[in-house]
Amino acid sequence: MFTGLVRQVGRVASFANGRLVVEATTPAEVGDSIAVDGVCLTVTETGGGRLGFDVVPETLERVKPFADRVNLEPALRAGDALGGHYVQGHVDGVGRVASVEQQKDGVRVRVEPPAELLRYFIEKGSVALEGVSLTVATVDETGFEIALIPHTLAETTLSRLAPGDSVNLEVDVLAKYVERLLMRTGGGA
Repeated sequence: MFTGLVRQVGRVASFANGRLVVEATTPAEVGDSIAVDGVCLTVTETGGGRLGFDVVPETLERVKPFADRVNLEPALRAGDALGGHYVQGHVDGVGRVASVEQQKDGVRVRVEPPAELLRYFIEKGSVALEGVSLTVATVDETGFEIALIPHTLAETTLSRLAPGDSVNLEVDVLAKYVERLLMRTGGGA
């Protein structure tokens, strides 16, 4: 489990034949889980300031391609502060950045998610975008907007977003559980 609070931006050293290698100083041991742009991956190799991961076709079919820089967050450990929101590292879909607008020191970003995910977004609800825990500012029939503060822009890859970019999305898991419970009791969608 993660919280969506990115601890480091790593540089992709290589990605070939399902093997992802990231240059990072994030402390990790073989077997640890790390969210890479919101994708929960298992560390399979460490050393020399690098982390290695095996990425299977199932994962590659559900996420956007890895860029040259990636957001990294180690899994939550017992006793860690719970900031952000509950994030599983299971990408629900890939959205498209529709617009990026500068607003004083921050940035407002509009994202259009896959149609089947739109029902999970509510104003002031949570979303993990590229593994970053964010609050939804507004929602309409085709997308949602988020407001990025200077700290988030400085500490994550989100400052690089541009219209047309693809982004990994994980909707709030609590919304999925509520929907499932309502469906089972006859009160759902």
